[in-house]
Amino acid sequence: MSSGNLVRMANQIAISFRLQPEQEAISSAMQHIKDYWNPLMRREIYAHLEKGGEGLEPLALKALRKLREKDPI
Repeated sequence: MSSGNLVRMANQIAISFRLQPEQEAISSAMQHIKDYWNPLMRREIYAHLEKGGEGLEPLALKALRKLREKDPI
């Protein structure tokens, strides 16, 4: 899957949680990605994140950074 598609998907997830308080939204987005994205998808979005994360919404960026710290893949 292309990084552009993964960025779009991560942004959609973040937007769906944006009405929650920020920390709750970050946790919800992290959990959704952990539960529904396979390891290959997560590795690809982490690679995009390491290159600067261009195109990611701020909430998606925060959630992915925090998830990356905890994800053993």
